[in-house]
Amino acid sequence: MGKMTVVTGAAGFIGRNVVAELNRRGQTDLLLVDDLGTDEKWKNLVGLKYEDLLPIDDFLDRVHSDSESALPEIDGIVHLGACSATTEKDADYLLTNNYAYTRTLCEWAQVHGVRFVYASSAATYGDGALGYDDSDAVTPNLKPLNMYGYSKHMFDLWALRNNLYSGANPIAGLKYFNVYGPYEDHKDDMRSVVHKSFGQVGEGEGKVKLFKSHKPEYKDGEQMRDFVYVKDAVAVTLWLLENPSIGGLFNCGTGISRTWRDLVTAVYAAIGKEPKIEYIDMPESLREKYQYYTEAKPDKLRAAGYDKPFTTLEDGIRDYVKNYLQARKA
Repeated sequence: MGKMTVVTGAAGFIGRNVVAELNRRGQTDLLLVDDLGTDEKWKNLVGLKYEDLLPIDDFLDRVHSDSESALPEIDGIVHLGACSATTEKDADYLLTNNYAYTRTLCEWAQVHGVRFVYASSAATYGDGALGYDDSDAVTPNLKPLNMYGYSKHMFDLWALRNNLYSGANPIAGLKYFNVYGPYEDHKDDMRSVVHKSFGQVGEGEGKVKLFKSHKPEYKDGEQMRDFVYVKDAVAVTLWLLENPSIGGLFNCGTGISRTWRDLVTAVYAAIGKEPKIEYIDMPESLREKYQYYTEAKPDKLRAAGYDKPFTTLEDGIRDYVKNYLQARKA
């Protein structure tokens, strides 16, 4: 048994795909961390190869332990574990689960000289008034619209204040934009609109429901997002893991914004049906916290040396629908 790579949130959406790709590359010396609870998230672990799986509290107890045998020798941590619900209202829970948890693992990694790659979020950008620039000069001025985004932003700010993105053992954070793809089934309302649309096409009249626009400058269905296929998100994440001299807070997005109508049209095309879209009112509670436009500025990531192209929206959705969503139903 060699040195272990830790993946937190391993049974979650991006985490599961990270572990699968590490397996594909021949790596099985993995310590997975996640709370499986009572839902169906455990199914994401089926077929994966790893050395051990620990609940979050057990893992944190070992991190805090003075015993050298509490944990195996670790060479890297991919920290994806967090509450990812943008609608979560319990601020204290988010403070503990997203900010404090991340800080604890980062401090441990710094003490032990271990590579640390973690998930931030595009939610830190708030309404986009300052754009989507991941430069360190912009980060302190961002104003997230919800507590989820703020809990991620808090850690980014702490890391920036303490110069952790540079030095002998720099850390790397990723601001994931709208990620979609296989193994997000357990996320309930936080599933991508690709997954939701596929389900709606197969039900009733086969209509997909999208929120109406409540801003005159955007027509219904023309609110825009930077949609990222999970395979690309994994590729960027593991590239940073494998290049420990590269530090920084980076956007993980295609750099191309597309409309919700584009996305739904691509789902129908992958299924082989004509689009049917119904526009419904956005809940009042979301209207002031809704991002009408996001588009990652990828310059910093490219300058750091990541040169792989991102999957187009149509190609990503076609692969997801045909090789996962439809294949699973067959």
